[in-house]
Amino acid sequence: MAERLILASESRFRKAMLEAAGVDIDVAPATIDERVVEKTLAGTGASPEDVAQVLAEAKALDVSEKQPGRLVLGCDQTLSLGDETFHKPADMEEARRHLLKLSGKTHQLNSAAVLARNGETLWRDVGIARMTMRKLEPAFIGRHLARVGPMALNSVGAYQIEGEGIQLFDKIDGDHFTIVGLPLLPLLKALRDLGAIDG
Repeated sequence: MAERLILASESRFRKAMLEAAGVDIDVAPATIDERVVEKTLAGTGASPEDVAQVLAEAKALDVSEKQPGRLVLGCDQTLSLGDETFHKPADMEEARRHLLKLSGKTHQLNSAAVLARNGETLWRDVGIARMTMRKLEPAFIGRHLARVGPMALNSVGAYQIEGEGIQLFDKIDGDHFTIVGLPLLPLLKALRDLGAIDG
C-alpha cells in the first residue's frame, strides 16, 4: 500500500520530479532558519556536502515532529566552488556576481535528501554533480540575466539547467535529478525499501 510522502520544501522543481515519478506527496515546508543551522557548523570542518545533509535533516525532523506517523522528505542543495559555499542570490546583482565567479570553472552541486518519521532519521543520501561552466563575457551575463529575470534567484547557482541555464555549460558530470535538487533514484529505492511505494 503506497504511502503519501510529506515534502518539507516549497520547491516546485522537487515537487514536480516526485509527482512525475508517481510519488503521492503533500507539501509542508519546514520552518527552520537555515543560516542559524549553518552557523552551528562554523569551524567544525563540515564540507558543503555535510552542510546540505545537515540542513536536509533539520527540515525533515522539523516537519516529522509536527506530523506524527508521517514519512517526511527533507532536501537541501549547496553549491561549492573550492572552499566557498554559495547560497541563493538575494538580488540580480548578486546573481551576476555568482555567474562571474563560476565562469570558466568547475563547481559542485551537493543535493541532500533525508527521510524521517516521528523525529527519527530513517535514511539519508547526498548526490553530487560537477558542473563546468564555459567562460562567460560580463556583457553576456547581463543579457542572460535580463532574459531569465527573477528565475535566476531561485537556485544557488543563479541558473536553471532545465531552462536557458544549460547554455552556460561546457560539461556536466552527474545526473539531471541531482542537478535540479534531488538524488531521485536513491530516494526511490529507499521508498521501496521502506514499503512507502510499490516495489
